[in-house]
Amino acid sequence: MKVFKFGGASVKDAKSVKNVASVLKHEGFKNTIVIISAMGKMTNAFEKIVNSYFKKSASISKNIDEVRNFHFQITNELFEKKDHSIFTEIEILFGQLGTFLIQNKSKNYNLIYDQIVGFGELLSTKIVSAYLNEINIKNNWVDVRDYIKTDAFYRDAKVNWEKTQQNIQQLKSDKLIITQGFLGSNKEQKTTTLGREGSDFTAAIFAFCLEAKSVTIWKDVPGVLNADPRFFENTQLLKRISYNEAIEMAFYGASVIHPKTLKPLENKNIPLYVRSFYELENKGTTVSKGVDLEPKIACYILKQNQILIAISAKDFSFMVEENLSDIFKKLHQFKLKVNLIQNSAISFSVCIEDKYNMFNNFLKEINLKYKVNYTNNVALYTVRHANEKAIEFIDKKGTLLLKQATKGTVQFIMK
Repeated sequence: MKVFKFGGASVKDAKSVKNVASVLKHEGFKNTIVIISAMGKMTNAFEKIVNSYFKKSASISKNIDEVRNFHFQITNELFEKKDHSIFTEIEILFGQLGTFLIQNKSKNYNLIYDQIVGFGELLSTKIVSAYLNEINIKNNWVDVRDYIKTDAFYRDAKVNWEKTQQNIQQLKSDKLIITQGFLGSNKEQKTTTLGREGSDFTAAIFAFCLEAKSVTIWKDVPGVLNADPRFFENTQLLKRISYNEAIEMAFYGASVIHPKTLKPLENKNIPLYVRSFYELENKGTTVSKGVDLEPKIACYILKQNQILIAISAKDFSFMVEENLSDIFKKLHQFKLKVNLIQNSAISFSVCIEDKYNMFNNFLKEINLKYKVNYTNNVALYTVRHANEKAIEFIDKKGTLLLKQATKGTVQFIMK
């Protein structure tokens, strides 16, 4: 069994969907499961629907129409027959979305988010599956929510591995299987999501449960690069990465591979390939056991929109274990992701990201006991395998607020 994952960029328009077919023809698709994300920037578009619905904004109809028109434009370009069943299937999905918006009684933002945003993957996979069948690449569309079972921690659900493995091991098909990334369901049959970019993790879940031969993530870049080309020039391809090195890079925020993807693959020694869907002859990057990094060069990771917080005791006493334990409990309570910590005798500094917009609530609580200073919108740069030239390069990126070095890794917080 092989597992392929296609992200949003690989199905962003009709031409891209046709290219997915070209990739499958080139690579072969016997004993293959294909995981597909929402098309293009549709997750962002569905987030607009979530926000307008939650705020009871009049823009909700406009936001839904934009998403609807986007998918129908792609479908109209892919299918000559306008009475094709795919048009009805899309209407059914939008009908289900409308029903949820009318009948929902919950005021839990994260629950609402997952129920709405998940339609992006359902729509993309319906369209891709129908197109592949139309051109005689026969496949079965599968609802991933019937297989991946999670808890009810909406927007970042934890997988029930035992139940999920039982379900996936019963999955049998003599055809190519098309299913969704990012999604699961809980015991109440509510849609859950695995966190942003969770489609990579979905691929790893299927690979782990089926002891797959390999996982391939198809992207619009040549493979894993030593930096994000959106923010850094002259990036280089990393031909080989060990599981451990890839996990380290993911932990620090490298966007090419989802942090939760790698460990299940390492546990079963399943190689991960990151390849370009534009350059099918190129082998891209292999993540497996073996050499840490090839070539051995500095790797740059950037996390934007961070908050740097400095916390000290109001009576200027030492910041000891009791204080730190108290602070970490609050960080966990308000779902603030910690990306860097630094401690001195009288001050504790932490760089966090506020994914769930809970920082102000955290601030109110922590101000009751501590003196707090913070700086919004800082950038966190991490350099793996840092050398003097790499450090000088980052030093010029802005005003340095904090710097921390461990063996082979240097982190900078810049304004």
